[in-house]
Amino acid sequence: MQKIPYGIKKIASMCVLKHKNQFLLLKRANEPNRGKYVPVGGKSEPHESPYQTVLRETFEETGIQLGKAKFCGILTETSPVKYNWISYIYLAEIPYQPAPFCDEGILEWITIEDLLKVPTPPTDWWIYKYILAGKSFVFSADYDADLNMLWMVDDLMGIKVA
Repeated sequence: MQKIPYGIKKIASMCVLKHKNQFLLLKRANEPNRGKYVPVGGKSEPHESPYQTVLRETFEETGIQLGKAKFCGILTETSPVKYNWISYIYLAEIPYQPAPFCDEGILEWITIEDLLKVPTPPTDWWIYKYILAGKSFVFSADYDADLNMLWMVDDLMGIKVA
């Protein structure tokens, strides 16, 4: 695997898996975001499109073969340390199934009402809010060296959201 130079943004694709009023989220076992609930996904491989990445990563982490995924938006995260990402965010409506095994953490169905009760990265509240409202987004978030979010901007609207 090719090593990415320090500070260069890595590209990832994430998939919010939804069934009715529930999201299938990953409680991460590893950093970044250990112990927090996040959508499934991961880094793009060389010569792979963001869409190909989301299909592959979803299958690798859940065993779910998506027929399709809807592009929702982009999240760019910048910090003075190694945490620098451009993430393509997708949504897939799936039939209910028991949460499958995942070697990256524990997959759990979380109701939309319970999203505020589980730990998530601060950017993700905004992603879920926009997805549930059917709004596209381009978010930029800046972090300090301890990975505390300093601010987040909705680049499409030109407004600070957090």
